[in-house]
Amino acid sequence: MTARVERAAIKRSEVIKRPRRQNVEGRPAPFSLRCGAVLIDYILLVGIVAFSTLIARMMGGGARSAGNSAETFGIVIAIVVAFLNLGLFAGLTGLTIGKWATGLRIERSAGGEPGIGFALLRHFVGYPLSFLTLGLGFLLAALSERGRTLHDLIARTVVVRDGGAF
Repeated sequence: MTARVERAAIKRSEVIKRPRRQNVEGRPAPFSLRCGAVLIDYILLVGIVAFSTLIARMMGGGARSAGNSAETFGIVIAIVVAFLNLGLFAGLTGLTIGKWATGLRIERSAGGEPGIGFALLRHFVGYPLSFLTLGLGFLLAALSERGRTLHDLIARTVVVRDGGAF
């Protein structure tokens, strides 16, 4: 009797399937939210450098070497935060601080997390190329049907709304 119940439970658990991941093409992120996310990430990095510069200027006067150290320290911290935010966190979770704050997520075009390599490619190769085209690389998001930018095309990613947050 117990063997029959166990077999029935096993068959029932085999029938229950996990819900399939939603197709990423069906929920592209709006251009305005993408701009907001980039702005938040930019403000974070510029804020670190600005704060360290302020500290350096307050040390001023005869502490010129201390001021230069504070500025250098701020730049180093900003580079580390940029690598963590745009490379590591984005690669592992699909989120940057700006994307998290705006309810967006970076995913591979085929679905799933982008991975650290693709996140680094997207942010440290694709972003500069989008800037070098005088911003036209970013403007592709407003013009394309799937909302993909030049850096999305390079890294084979897409930015989507994260679980219907908005």
